Amino acid sequence: MDDRPVIIVGAGLAGLRCAGLLGARGIPWLLLESQDGPGGRVRTDYVDGFQLDRGFQVLLTAYPQAKAALDYDALDLRAFEPGALVKLPTGFHRVSDPRRRPTSVLSTLRAPIGGLGDKLRVARLRRRLRRLSTEEVWRRPERTTREALAAYGFGTQMVERFWRPLLAGIQLDPSLTTSSRLFDFVVKMLAAGDNALPAAGIQAIPDQLAADLTGGRVRYGTTVVAVDADGVWLEDGEHVRGRHVVVATDGPTASRLVPQVPMAPSNPVRCLYFAAERTPLDEPILVLNGEGDGPVNNLCVPSVVAPGYAPAGVNLVSVTVLGAGGDPLAGDAATTGTGGHGTNQLESAVRDQLRRWFGRRVDTWRLLRRYDIAHAQPRQRPPALATPARSIEFDGVFCCGDHRDNASINGALQSGARTADAVAATTEA
Repeated sequence: MDDRPVIIVGAGLAGLRCAGLLGARGIPWLLLESQDGPGGRVRTDYVDGFQLDRGFQVLLTAYPQAKAALDYDALDLRAFEPGALVKLPTGFHRVSDPRRRPTSVLSTLRAPIGGLGDKLRVARLRRRLRRLSTEEVWRRPERTTREALAAYGFGTQMVERFWRPLLAGIQLDPSLTTSSRLFDFVVKMLAAGDNALPAAGIQAIPDQLAADLTGGRVRYGTTVVAVDADGVWLEDGEHVRGRHVVVATDGPTASRLVPQVPMAPSNPVRCLYFAAERTPLDEPILVLNGEGDGPVNNLCVPSVVAPGYAPAGVNLVSVTVLGAGGDPLAGDAATTGTGGHGTNQLESAVRDQLRRWFGRRVDTWRLLRRYDIAHAQPRQRPPALATPARSIEFDGVFCCGDHRDNASINGALQSGARTADAVAATTEA
């Protein structure tokens, strides 16, 4: 009997899910991770009593794979308001889900983000997608998100003032060229559940998955430099043999380790965190930049959503920037800190914009950390999702991650589960 473990490279959500399901089937595994803890791109840093997620991230509670893999009660999820405040030259305008917030109907109808017909189209689209199964959503015609919005009848003002900043914050794609299949899926999830943060930070998601692992072991601080069907080579020259190898990394790393894996381009993002004595928002809601200028795409106060994100008496402000200001993004991982070329330039531009939004109080905010994340999400433009679940085996090496399914927490978990099934089928044959 072959007692070698299945070697899994990468302890992100896909790798953790794969390991958990293999262990549940009694298949031994060895998880190798270059970082000092689990999570991959889903990590939280703890700085001066603040919880800083590595880039603004939320869990859509309707994700079917997340519901299957996670204990929501244990995560102590804290929900955002179902809607947003859209910043326009005339001020902040509330756009909510009238089904869940009936008192917001008038404010939503009055918001100058599009005509009455556009707002009725949003409601109809949400109802239509909610009625479809997830499988039916992934079979809908594929085009760009912008093309889909036009086909659904939305006017330019509605697209530019609402859909673009909302989707840019989720898909990290202000051009709206992401596959419409992912757009339809996201709208379905937004209609069916909440946007939420774990009380202890986004890190609580991979921590929970890691804590539940059985039947194997994890080695952190271990960098894999080469793989084949029989094992992996580590940075220190060690060769580790395995029954199978699963590469569960981001797209660029997977393509480097397994050249047969198609290179997946990435959407980058920048996130700046500020400490503020006075909160600019007194409710757990997302602010979208509907003005179409300035570096800020969206803003929120995580400590209003989940108080543990900041020490008592202080607030944490999260600002997301897409493709504007500062130095170009490069590299495979997040760069952090408050120094470096371009940091002061970007910070100054962000403060200038937020000063117009919230006044001089912004001058007192203290920059805690800036994250430059070159590979925040795989870029999935048509025909990327023509086959929603893509190949996961390449010359005997398995590969999983959101770049093999769809760019989301759900996609990462689903890919890990698909890969565990494929490895188990081969192992048990």
